[in-house]
Amino acid sequence: MAYDPNIRASDADRDRAAALLREHVTAGRLSPEEFNERLDRALAAKTVGEIDMLLQDLPAIDLYRLPDAALTRQPRDNRPGRRSHHAAWRAAWGTWFAVVLICFVVWGLAGGGYPWPLWVAGPWGAVLAGSWVTASAFRGSSRGALTEGRPRQGRLPRGDDDLPGRPGR
Repeated sequence: MAYDPNIRASDADRDRAAALLREHVTAGRLSPEEFNERLDRALAAKTVGEIDMLLQDLPAIDLYRLPDAALTRQPRDNRPGRRSHHAAWRAAWGTWFAVVLICFVVWGLAGGGYPWPLWVAGPWGAVLAGSWVTASAFRGSSRGALTEGRPRQGRLPRGDDDLPGRPGR
């Protein structure tokens, strides 16, 4: 169907024009006063041609484009949840490092003396390191044990009498 500027505008057309005008005012192409004027005219437009006239001097923006593939990064391995484990451990170690650093700075500014920050860094770091080693060992060795007794997902059992919906022979 050919484009006809005299076709009546729908609410979706007016909403799309309002969204485009918001994008252009955010980008600095429209002043707030000009935006308000065009927005009022867009919401009162009766035809698609009237809406097009409001956007004629502005560059086209595709509101429905898909995100760039470079913005979506995949985890290095395909195991679900693997990336979240790394992020959680990075956060835990980062917190430990920041607190220990603050303790040592306070200790240094206070004139040194007895190295009390070691009582914060040592036990906390030992517990954190032990948890890290235990969690990674458990995660690595238990994968086979957890799925050993179950059939693989997505595969049917081998015998015909084990198929759902079929009576045994």
